Amino acid sequence: MSDGTGAPPQAPMDDDVHLPPEGLVAKSGFFAGSNAVMAVASMVMIIAFVVFTIWDVDYSGALFAEAKDFIIGTLDWFYVLVVTLTLLFILYLLMSRFGSVKLGKDDDEPDFSTFSWICMLFSAGLGSGLIYWGVAEPMYHVQGNPFLTREGIEPGTVEAAGVAIRITNFHWGLHGWALYVLVGLSLAYFSYRKGLPLSLRAALYPVLKHRVYGPWGHVVDLIGVFGTIFGLATSLGLGVAPIAAGLADLGWMSNTTTNHLILIAAITIMGTASAVSGVGKGVRILSEINVWASLVLLLLFLILGPTAFILGMVISGAGDYLWNVIPMGFWIDNEQDRQWQSWWTIFYWGWWIAWCPFVGLFIARISKGRTVRQFCFCVLLVPTSVVVLWMGVFGGAAYGVDLFNNAGVVDAVNADYASGVFKTIEGFGVSSLVVPITILTTVLLISWFVTSSDSGTLVMCTMLSMGDEHPPIKFRLFWGITSGVVAGVLLLAGGLGALQTASIVAGLPIAVILLMMGWGVFHTLQHDFPSPDVEDKRELEFLKR
Repeated sequence: MSDGTGAPPQAPMDDDVHLPPEGLVAKSGFFAGSNAVMAVASMVMIIAFVVFTIWDVDYSGALFAEAKDFIIGTLDWFYVLVVTLTLLFILYLLMSRFGSVKLGKDDDEPDFSTFSWICMLFSAGLGSGLIYWGVAEPMYHVQGNPFLTREGIEPGTVEAAGVAIRITNFHWGLHGWALYVLVGLSLAYFSYRKGLPLSLRAALYPVLKHRVYGPWGHVVDLIGVFGTIFGLATSLGLGVAPIAAGLADLGWMSNTTTNHLILIAAITIMGTASAVSGVGKGVRILSEINVWASLVLLLLFLILGPTAFILGMVISGAGDYLWNVIPMGFWIDNEQDRQWQSWWTIFYWGWWIAWCPFVGLFIARISKGRTVRQFCFCVLLVPTSVVVLWMGVFGGAAYGVDLFNNAGVVDAVNADYASGVFKTIEGFGVSSLVVPITILTTVLLISWFVTSSDSGTLVMCTMLSMGDEHPPIKFRLFWGITSGVVAGVLLLAGGLGALQTASIVAGLPIAVILLMMGWGVFHTLQHDFPSPDVEDKRELEFLKR
């Protein structure tokens, strides 16, 4: 019952909550500060998977692709259902009576300012992908998509550009961020409110009970480690392409495999150094710098591009997205011969789901002391608002310079998705600013990758140390370097594409875990903070005894 101030009472620790048993984390030896079983199993899993992938790249790639095709061909409805139900559940929590519940004890205060907190949300959840996909994806969709056919719109027109931005907002907006909210909220509640370790297994305590510390809990955390290290490795390996394209445009570095490996090594070193310095220093400071620099880049695109046209695309794109977001979330393409939804929407949902353990745990790590409503609002709506603004500006600028300046952005994207943003910069027609803006864009691509790398390293170490928010430095060094080595080896062997496909396949068990998380959070909140009529019934039953 309320104490009269409007805030709910602090939920007591359940009598059946089992805290971590002694000996779960090694106290001495090489693995001191971590769960030895998990650490060894993670190393074996990573080595085995990399060896299998590169031993016969064609075979492993075909195997993973076959599994992916089966999933998106037969279980596309399941991915759509999980993602949409998650969004609806988070919207319910945002408006529910549980909104004032703290992710922590009632007297806990946030560790970071709201600005720093939001900056770090972006560092883990979005990063460099916004920069090059903000141009590339709308330019792909403007050439054709099922919604143009259904709405009778001619490809390549201004109307088609509006639909393209709507689709891009859909793939980067509310649905994806709702997944991060669910995982982050679950982990923060069970860790900071119930005293369980800050690890993926904690969110399944309502389902597994004390078994979270046994083999089942290990499996859940290993799935999280898999999604984190291979998701980072794949993104880093594939993401060096736009960085190399920017450096090649500047004439500083040729776009070769050797130079890609050099870039991976440099980003790995910077990311590991940031992880070693901790969340409160390197990660926070770099995230804030990235946000300010990204705002400068956004303003440059808005001012140098066809400003009136861009603002029109932003406003109409936002309204179009809000009007269609729920119907699009439930849409399943019944055209058997058309693979568009599999190539785009289902692929995106699988990728968002695969990143859930990594991003969700990192967000939980920095969100102690926030309320449920504040958490849901900021993690769901603030990033989505920025996405809608960003995609409208970048997509509008790219299509605008193609339309008014004949810049050839669509052709550049078709040839190499990574070059679209740099072709747009050239299309502004201000030759004196091409080099400075290209430098800014390239530096931002690198720095956003660094923040993804450092936050991912901290997440892996936190899981393997059973929730220690300050894991030993030696493990931060080891896992930070390991993610870069894995990316480099797979890039050299040609196995990044196969790993990317495998990461999407790994999203299937995580999707099942998400459903259990949602049920666990709802069930626990209902138990800890019952409605007044339920609480009165409990008191009557107690008095009758």
